[in-house]
Amino acid sequence: MTWDYWVILGFVAQGLFFMRFFIQWISSERKKESHIPIAFWYFSLAGGALLLVYAIKRQDPVFIIGQATGLIIYIRNLMLIAKSKKQYRFSSSPQQIN
Repeated sequence: MTWDYWVILGFVAQGLFFMRFFIQWISSERKKESHIPIAFWYFSLAGGALLLVYAIKRQDPVFIIGQATGLIIYIRNLMLIAKSKKQYRFSSSPQQIN
């Protein structure tokens, strides 16, 4: 195996992708219940995007489809979280009386 920049990128990407599981595990242990923190989705997005780049470089259609599909799910989850936070801020702001 040749250690070129693509292999290093692949390992970095896999490391980021692994961190999502590690963060979720630590968060769940602290709460003593299954919990998915927002960082899970950011690490999923970062790791998945880099793995997609790596898969495209390697021209691996199975890997490309898997990572591309995952990215759609990660982005959608982050959109839902942002929407939920926006609604919470809006509903918890004090009402103005005229």
